[in-house]
Amino acid sequence: MTLQSINPATGELIQEFPELTTEQIEEKLHQAHREFAVWSQVLMKDRKKYMLRLADILKTRKKELGTLLTQEMGKPITQAVSEVEKCAWVCEYYASETENVLQDELINTDALESFVRFDPLGVIFAIMPWNFAFWQVMRFAVPAVMAGNIGVLKHASNVPQSAEMIEHLFLEAEFPAGVFQNFLISSSQVEGIIRDSRVAAVTFTGSEFAGSKVAEEAGSEIKPTVLELGGSDAFIVLDDADVERACDVAVMARLQNNGQSCIAAKRFIVLRKVSQEFLRLLKRRYEVLKIGDPMQEETQIGPLATESIRNDLARQVNESVTKGAKVIIGGNRIEGKGFFYTPTILIDIQPGMPAYDEEIFGPVAPVIVVEDAEQAIQVANDTKFGLGASLWTRNIELAKAIAKRLQVGSVFINGIVKSDPRLPFGGIKKSGYGRELSHYGMKAFMNIKTVWIQ
Repeated sequence: MTLQSINPATGELIQEFPELTTEQIEEKLHQAHREFAVWSQVLMKDRKKYMLRLADILKTRKKELGTLLTQEMGKPITQAVSEVEKCAWVCEYYASETENVLQDELINTDALESFVRFDPLGVIFAIMPWNFAFWQVMRFAVPAVMAGNIGVLKHASNVPQSAEMIEHLFLEAEFPAGVFQNFLISSSQVEGIIRDSRVAAVTFTGSEFAGSKVAEEAGSEIKPTVLELGGSDAFIVLDDADVERACDVAVMARLQNNGQSCIAAKRFIVLRKVSQEFLRLLKRRYEVLKIGDPMQEETQIGPLATESIRNDLARQVNESVTKGAKVIIGGNRIEGKGFFYTPTILIDIQPGMPAYDEEIFGPVAPVIVVEDAEQAIQVANDTKFGLGASLWTRNIELAKAIAKRLQVGSVFINGIVKSDPRLPFGGIKKSGYGRELSHYGMKAFMNIKTVWIQ
């Protein structure tokens, strides 16, 4: 069996990679397990040197690495370069903050001395998606490795070049060979690694179904997991919002990464009083979008990552229209090479439609008109997902009150939902559990150990 790297802008095969054999997997797991005993004892100041070296490499080679991302999964080149820059940022952040995050926490008790310390768990197995092929991996690997853990990666099958490059970058930064390894394997080989006694914990980003299987397998082995399973984020526009500004952000919030982002705005919930203005301005912005070759810097919308993703998106749009939704703009495949789909706006969205009930992973914006803030909250929470939400209003106190009632892992008021190394990232409900990033994400894979002295 082989893993294929296909250019989604052309549909052409770039390169094939053979899957690891059982013997190769065993060798890599043995190396990871052996390296943990050494790496976990490396001084923090030395881990910091490695990580800052990795940050410098990412910044120096950002155009080259961005080009790889664009060729392999189709995101516009400017966004790909920005992704690489963000990876350098997360390296610098944890290089600076890890020592403070993991210092002993003193607690007053009846003991002579008592404190909590944070020790690494061991080998952390990451199963990562293709949509942010560098960032998704680095936001797990950097805090895990800085804390003394070992990272092993099973990347999405359509981005094997990116997966191999990430391991190469760690080696180029002179990390010891076993600290971070890429496993070129199929989904059928994942369970064996999860259940291997040398693997201490698992982190997964991907579909709800696959996440439930990972949790089941890890749970039966009593291993901790962090799951990030996507979302159907609400973008709420109240009647006192700066609608012009909200529309500017709405375009990026919906169309970043060609609409293929877990935290993209996927349901636009707009109060009736400003709904016509919002639709008019949003449509105007959609009409001038530059769609085409993602390697061109002026391109704003590239292809979807695979043909199957485009087919599923077309099904969701067509089924929603059959059930009464109306297309304001777009709504069709773009003929020719590559996996392109027109940026689309849908209105008259109702429960029972895929555009209301399902995660829309592509450049389609369903707009739902509501009467007041109370109904906006109800609609926003009327989903099985709970990852993020964006709320637009000039009334900040009202916004804070609404934020308390939104059933999500993060609320961004008058801004785009985004991940940030300084802030915890994750969701609730079917969006998963646990957190990545900030000190919460680092401590997710640490032994939080009580020490009591009398």
